[in-house]
Amino acid sequence: MRQRGPQPPDTHRPHRTGWKRKVAGRRSPRGGEARASGDGAVILYGWHTVKAALENPARRIRRLYATANAARRHAEDGVALALEPELVRPDAIAHRLGPDAVHNGLLAEADPLPSPELEELEPAGIVLMLDQITDPHNVGAILRTAAGFAVNAVITTARHSPEATGVLAKSASGALEYVPIVTVQNLARALETLRERGFLLVGLDSTGDADLGDAALRAPLALVLGAEGKGLRQLTRATCDQVARLDLPGRIKSLNVSNAAALALYVVTKRTG
Repeated sequence: MRQRGPQPPDTHRPHRTGWKRKVAGRRSPRGGEARASGDGAVILYGWHTVKAALENPARRIRRLYATANAARRHAEDGVALALEPELVRPDAIAHRLGPDAVHNGLLAEADPLPSPELEELEPAGIVLMLDQITDPHNVGAILRTAAGFAVNAVITTARHSPEATGVLAKSASGALEYVPIVTVQNLARALETLRERGFLLVGLDSTGDADLGDAALRAPLALVLGAEGKGLRQLTRATCDQVARLDLPGRIKSLNVSNAAALALYVVTKRTG
């Protein structure tokens, strides 16, 4: 390991069975992943995020920066490193990310993960569709929940979606390595494609027609979540087979979208499993 000074650094996800690889053809990078520099790298930081990436054979790590304590912890945990980390001081990583980033002494520059095409998704289980949810903290938390409930994929739009890097990756706490992200140009057309492939399309909205716990559900199922405040867009709502709500017993009747996603996934997993 080579010691670096105080200057900031320069500028192995196991494949799930919920989607199939193309036999041939070039796959585009995961939609929306930010570039750390002009060479196409993305930024990952934080213990769980970087550890999951290092353990993912599908993730190519270009450069790894670690504090002495973080490198020692990796060695003690027996985490295999694809390359030797460059030792830096904590303030060097903080300078790169900003003072509020909780980096745990780790930062990696990596290649974007491949993204499956919509048509590659197997007509089974549950997928999540995000209708213009732009907050990276929310999307990251949704991805983390999706990994916990064995969701086969998260589908987002090319526009009005956050980049799958930095804050989003940290909020996902490693889930980027486990849940494929499918990027589409038009959500309504994507919904129609899923319907043709046998998916039941269920939108989640506070003004839904019935409680999600009472709705007629089956797999394969696409659960559609709208942005906070405006909810599902009109065309998205009209394209869904049904729109359900979460009936809450307390005085507050709506939840943060990432919390709503967790509760809704619990309900639909119990009902369709």
